[in-house]
Amino acid sequence: MIRREDVYKIGQITKTHGLKGEVVFNFVDDIFDRIDAEYLICDMDDILVPFFIEEYRFRSDSSALVKFEDIDSSEAALRLRGVDVYFEKKYATEDEDGDVSLNYFIGFRMIDTDDEEIGEIVAIDDNTDNWLFVVERADGGEVLVPAHEEFIAEFRNEEKIVVVDLPEGLLDL
Repeated sequence: MIRREDVYKIGQITKTHGLKGEVVFNFVDDIFDRIDAEYLICDMDDILVPFFIEEYRFRSDSSALVKFEDIDSSEAALRLRGVDVYFEKKYATEDEDGDVSLNYFIGFRMIDTDDEEIGEIVAIDDNTDNWLFVVERADGGEVLVPAHEEFIAEFRNEEKIVVVDLPEGLLDL
């Protein structure tokens, strides 16, 4: 059984394409291509289900046409429209360049270098050139923390913790 804490979201299937079961997959992380994944995990009514990839081809740098095994008609593909797509964290720790997708860190706790709790990373804001961790604080508020190597002191993957060394006052903005 695939557990939510073992995966992270990489995109969504937005529509069907053609008559043979292809779907349009819009993604924020192309890890499935970088490590030559056999399957993608789809959220089907709150159940994480692996769908094995028969073939895919890129339409752009954030979109691909994907054909899954046993999805052979537009009617079968229609079931996948609007479905969120996930990838297993155990396969995504690093790619061949040593890079890690920031989406991997969703669900990690963020603390400062004095071990003071900042909150939980709930999303990545990639709407600007400078990506931000969206951190939910214990009081329910949110704070944006730059996802920049200058501020990241350490990753503790086993504990699911990101340790940051932030400038004074940044969390008060």
